This record gives sequence, C-alpha cells and structure tokens, in this order.
Amino acid sequence: MNQNNTASQAAALPAKVASAQAGSATVQELKHESTLYAEPVTHIGSFPVTNALLTSFTAVVIIALLAIALRARISEVPKGIQNMFEAILEGALSLCDQVTNNRKISEKVFPLAFSVFLFILINNWLGLLPLGGIGLVEKSEHGTTFIPFLRSGTADINTTAALAIMAVLGANLFGIFSIGIWKTFNKYVNLKALGEIFTKIRKEPTILVVAPVTFFVGILELIGELAKIASLSFRLFGNIFAGEVLLMAMSAILPYLLPIPFLFLEIFVGMIQALIFSILVLVYFTIASQDHAEGPDEGRNEHAEEHEHDKAHA
Repeated sequence: MNQNNTASQAAALPAKVASAQAGSATVQELKHESTLYAEPVTHIGSFPVTNALLTSFTAVVIIALLAIALRARISEVPKGIQNMFEAILEGALSLCDQVTNNRKISEKVFPLAFSVFLFILINNWLGLLPLGGIGLVEKSEHGTTFIPFLRSGTADINTTAALAIMAVLGANLFGIFSIGIWKTFNKYVNLKALGEIFTKIRKEPTILVVAPVTFFVGILELIGELAKIASLSFRLFGNIFAGEVLLMAMSAILPYLLPIPFLFLEIFVGMIQALIFSILVLVYFTIASQDHAEGPDEGRNEHAEEHEHDKAHA
C-alpha cells in the first residue's frame, strides 16, 4: 500500500491508474465502494486500526483540546469563547430539565449526555470533510481499491453498538444508585408481585391473575432493554451510513456540484442524530431513576417540591 493524496479521489469515482508491466502499459481501475464494515488503514501489531476508529480517536482528541483551551481561558467574568460556551451549556441544561423534570437528575446526567452529543456530532461531521479523499491505494487479486483515512465513526456499527450498550448499562447502574438494587431488580424480575399472591389472595382473589401478568410485564421490560440497544445502534448507524452512500451516489452523477446541497443536508442530519441520541440517553436515565411501584401523584408531588426548592434558591 502507498499513500494517495490526490484530491480528485474525493468523488470516489472509478479512475484509471496506469502501471508498466513487462514493458507494456496496462490500465487498472481504482475502486472505492461503501462497505458496511470499517476498513483497516494500518496495524498496531496484530490489532487493525480502521478508518472509523481513527476518526473516533480524532474526535476524542478534538474534544480534549477544546476542554483544555476553555479551562485555560476560564475567568470569573466570562468573555469571548467562554461566554459563548456558557450560553450553550445553559441552554442545553435547560433542555435537559425539560426531559428529566428534575434538576437533581439533570445535574447528574447532563455531563454524560452532553459529552455523548459532542462525540457523535464531531464524528458525524468529520466524515463529511473532503479529507476523506486522502487515503491508501490497496492492490489485491480483485483489483485496486481506494481506502480513505477518515470515515465517520458512527458509520461503523461497532461504534454505535458500543455507545448503545454504554447508555443502557449506564442507565441501569444509575437506577441502582438512585432507587437501590432490589427495586431495580424487581423492575425486570418482579418477585414482589409473585409474593403478593400468598399475602393478598384471601382479600383479593383477582391477585391470581394480576400477579402473573405483572411478573410477565417485568420480563417484557428486560427484553425491552435489549431492544433499546438494537434501536439506538441501528438508528444512528443507518442514518449516517445512508448519508455517506447518498453523497457518493450524487458524486457519481455530477461531481463537485450536485453533492453540495446534500452535504448541507447531512450536516443538519448529523446534528439532529446526535441530539436524538443524547436525549434518549436522558430519557433512559430518568426512567431508570424512578420507582415503578411509586404512585404517580407521589412522584409528581416530589418533583414539584424539588422544582419549587430550586426556584427558591435561584
């Protein structure tokens, strides 16, 4: 493999590459096809480094450098970039309150949700840069293939699946710390409902029907947790990967001009998908922190009291 820095490969169209063999010129076709899997660009020992992993690592570095730059310029009287980011954080925290309806939960979950938002957003936008036309040319028995250095990390199912697993497991751990391990366990394996058969059967004979149904609903919630992982990962992966395929198809029809409107569309889609994923993380964490056995009025009164308390301190 040798490095290819020509900008004309950004359109990912079949090109002609001349090579001399045995004194005569032969023509090879340079291909770049969208694959469901990320393509390796190098190896660290036996560990393959894919272009999606490289993009994800770049996103982490950008976020880290941004945090360091903001920390170095922080002051009691905000100005410039600090003022802008404080306004963004205040607006994001206000949106978080609308989802959780509880400032205490918002303050605990917001750092994670906002970090996930930034990571996904930067990953989505890095995949749209024209640097995708810089990469490697790999020769194999099937022909010559172009492999770009940058591919959106969220266009790789491994990245989105890891984010989804983190969100679902993190929400359940948050529920354990919020309401206790026993109440969290009973959400999925409702032993309390089965135990009520022996304690309430004399006064409420209908418990023989209600208790098994309640127990079965808990099993469905356990299956629902697995469905959340599939839903989160495939939604994000599908939208971003489809955007890359769309841009490539438009480039094949009319390079440089036709893809421009769709490029702006994908910038917007990338932001929306990052926002949707982070809001769903907030929703999952909020649901996990609530006790299903708690009455709706009790939960509503508690949230109202906390809201009034926060307003009084503000």
